[in-house]
Amino acid sequence: MAATINQIAEAAGVSTATVDRVLNNRPGVNPATVDRVRTVMQALGAASPARGRPRSTPNYRFGFVLPASRRGFFDIIDRVVAQAAGDFRHQHITEITHRLPNQDGADFAQELAKMTDLDGIALLAPDVPQVKLAINELARSGVHVVTLFSDVAGSLRETFVGADNRAAGRTAGILLGRCLPHGEPGRCAMLSPATRFAAEIDRRIGFAQVLEERFPNARLIELSDMPESEDQAYTFARQFLAPAQTDGKLHALYNLGPGSHGVSRALQELGYDSSLGFVVHDLLEMHRSLLVANVVSYVLQQDVYYAIMTAAKVLRLLCEDVRGALAVSNPRIEIITAENLA
Repeated sequence: MAATINQIAEAAGVSTATVDRVLNNRPGVNPATVDRVRTVMQALGAASPARGRPRSTPNYRFGFVLPASRRGFFDIIDRVVAQAAGDFRHQHITEITHRLPNQDGADFAQELAKMTDLDGIALLAPDVPQVKLAINELARSGVHVVTLFSDVAGSLRETFVGADNRAAGRTAGILLGRCLPHGEPGRCAMLSPATRFAAEIDRRIGFAQVLEERFPNARLIELSDMPESEDQAYTFARQFLAPAQTDGKLHALYNLGPGSHGVSRALQELGYDSSLGFVVHDLLEMHRSLLVANVVSYVLQQDVYYAIMTAAKVLRLLCEDVRGALAVSNPRIEIITAENLA
């Protein structure tokens, strides 16, 4: 009886996608890996491995790879992946979640590069050169990689799954631009961590573009090194959002990253009320509470479950060489208020 692709992959220590590439003489596999796979095939007597579906065991092992350091939205992704385990099993997918350190990007990339035993990876990672190199090496070894929620453009990742973050920033700009006074300068602050995530950088760009294009009287105050912890965000906002620092009271505030609870505490102490336009991202429980309390005006949200399942679907179709696997319909940005809060 001929050996299966799974048996060859397990014996060779590679993914089933790599075995498939070797069988079909497709590029993208290191010569040493090709030799190892062919040696294993000879040892197993696998001149013509058994192919096709359905298979009696789970077909694919996919990794959802996230940073470990930041909480909030990344924890939501982790939780949704776990909740989707039953759906994955029905699709013959075994999902594994990895939370990798990302103090400087190099540590993240080092751990990522070790994941050659997976068939595919859905990746949320900092956009730094070391991570791009790790993605490229994984792709060359036969592991399919898609980026999730935040892109790593210029790498060999096969597609991006998630909302358009430039459009999200522009949406925040339109919402807050309408909070500014007419015919006179309006002060609008944009808070951001010192980020390496392309999603947050794109939000910055989109927000600034809209204010420049559509609200010429807006005075944008960019604070791009806000700490990520709530207590440190409070201290930062208490200092830099004080009217003495912003040449008068703000009319609008956009926080495109973490720390909204600490910022809201500082705003209350600085005398701000619900008249301040305040936009944040992701429907965390804390943001839900701030919406209900009329502290936050709008939460920009995307369908996390849909994006996760779409990433898994794309990875499976890539492994199966299905034409049109990269035809992705990405989630749109939803605008959540206290009135449409489910």
